[in-house]
Amino acid sequence: MRRAARAPLTLLLIALPLLACDDEPAPVLSAEELLDPAACADCHPTHYREWRGSMHAYAAEDPVFRAMNARGQRETDGALGDFCVQCHAPMALRLGLTTDGTDLDGVPPHLRGVTCVFCHTVDAIEGTHNNPLRLAGDGVMRGGVDDPIQAGGHAMAYSPLHDRHDPRSAALCGSCHDIVTPRGVHLERTYTEWLDSPFNSDDPTQRTTCNDCHMPGRRARIAEVDGAPIRRHHDHSMPGVDVALTPFPEADAQRALVQRELDPMIVAEVCVVPRAGGAEVEVYLENLTAGHSIPSGATHDRRLWVELVARAGGETVYSSGVVADGEPVRYLPDPDLWLLSETGYDAEGEVAHMFWEIARTEPVQLPSPTLVPPGSPGYVNPHVGRRYLVIGETPDRVDLRLRMRPMGLEVLDGLVETGDLAPAVRAAIPTFDLAGSALTWTLDAATLRVTPLAGREAWCVPR
Repeated sequence: MRRAARAPLTLLLIALPLLACDDEPAPVLSAEELLDPAACADCHPTHYREWRGSMHAYAAEDPVFRAMNARGQRETDGALGDFCVQCHAPMALRLGLTTDGTDLDGVPPHLRGVTCVFCHTVDAIEGTHNNPLRLAGDGVMRGGVDDPIQAGGHAMAYSPLHDRHDPRSAALCGSCHDIVTPRGVHLERTYTEWLDSPFNSDDPTQRTTCNDCHMPGRRARIAEVDGAPIRRHHDHSMPGVDVALTPFPEADAQRALVQRELDPMIVAEVCVVPRAGGAEVEVYLENLTAGHSIPSGATHDRRLWVELVARAGGETVYSSGVVADGEPVRYLPDPDLWLLSETGYDAEGEVAHMFWEIARTEPVQLPSPTLVPPGSPGYVNPHVGRRYLVIGETPDRVDLRLRMRPMGLEVLDGLVETGDLAPAVRAAIPTFDLAGSALTWTLDAATLRVTPLAGREAWCVPR
């Protein structure tokens, strides 16, 4: 496992005397001041507010991370070392303020999490996973602007690693969003999934990097300083699927952004073949907007599932995936449950939830979208189908929705049982409904077509 380099604070960052906000003479921003994201707020108030509510800021505060790290350190007799904290509190680790993340309460709050100075002083990527980022140590803050104005409390420089138009910027994000465990299991693969997608393209009209989706831009001043031009201002909220589970700044805004990301992500279609004494229902899902597989990241922790309810005359004649609030979905007594997640197994072949126990995995995901027309070389059908059999009355209405939890409740139950996690945190896990995939089938709304799963005519309602 790669170990983060330790260095004195003054060697990691060398501050340079420059002008301050509003063009007034400024005291030199010291290395220690540059380490504090709050020092960025004077000139970058919007960036700071967005980051302050992001999962990057929450990374070392997250009680699930802390609980899992504490349990993992205990159950491996400390063998995990800096495995978790290398991504969740990288600056604190490199400054030698923690070695394994079990003492983060003693680390100054501004050095927890993934901070401004950590990302913006990266000048090289020395691997593909587990945070192989090299910090320049020159006090220069790097970004995607190719002609930065030198008017602020720090020096600035253009970096292709921070330029959304350059594919190397995806590698910067991917360095912590591809994780290989101490057992050698490639457990998180978001960057690899992007590399294998059509969005990793030499064609700039086709290429879409991480920042294009997770850091959308608008026209505005990047810094509140005199003479700052209007540029592309990148949102630093960086929504994904995780949210803060304890009181945290911008929590409502962050959750709304996550919902906005999830709503259009998957498109669905329901096809019904009416039969005497029931019906056959085919459901098709397609990843529409994510530049990687769905679910992604900590796929073994994610829970994305289909809820399907068929009715006749207003009465339910069939259901699958109906889960009560607070009920784990994985162990639902539902033989037809369509759960998109990843199952981990230990060395003995038993189901394992804790990452240090996992020896192999079996993922169930939707592939990334395709940009290749059907019938063309290299085309991969992105539609994934599943058939349901309704026995009894023939339904006149079928309702479908996709539901998602950032983390399986049964995983959290294990942390609660060992005393590493408070039950209130488990209760705070949200269940998102993906609005873009919700649809209702009725015969009046359906059209007749040949389905790809069975190659037969069915009455279909697409989204």
